[in-house]
Amino acid sequence: MVRGKPVFGPPKSEAGKRTVTLPEAAVTAMRHHLLYNMDSEDDEELVFKGEKGAPLQSSNFRRVVHWDEAIEAAGLPNRFHFHDLRHLGNQLAADAGASTRQLMHRLGQSTVNAAMIYQHATAKRDREIAASINERLAQAIKEDHEDDGDDGLAGVLVPAR
Repeated sequence: MVRGKPVFGPPKSEAGKRTVTLPEAAVTAMRHHLLYNMDSEDDEELVFKGEKGAPLQSSNFRRVVHWDEAIEAAGLPNRFHFHDLRHLGNQLAADAGASTRQLMHRLGQSTVNAAMIYQHATAKRDREIAASINERLAQAIKEDHEDDGDDGLAGVLVPAR
């Protein structure tokens, strides 16, 4: 903001210049939003705007976008803020198995420390990791038993006597 007016320009860093693939649910929501909220074919038109087509202001954001009603409908706590969506989306990416480098790209971050903010250890993720390890072990045992089995030590090298 300069003198109370938003300033539009390039991202703050090179890392901010990126293409990010959205989950299908977000693409569907965005298509719906564009269909019902875009007034023109102007490539420069704001995608998210205030009541009169002007940029959204932090002072009236909650009212203009019906934020309180939306978070209540979603079952989120009253203290849930817009920026929490960024945190949630990137926590979901981390939970889905994104590496730190992949998170850095999605976030537009140039440092590992910035990306680490979005990686949390959770009991759910710990159970998912344990289940994945169990599946891999079961697969390895299955493949081991599918070996020729002639010496009972499938997959094990036994020194010759």
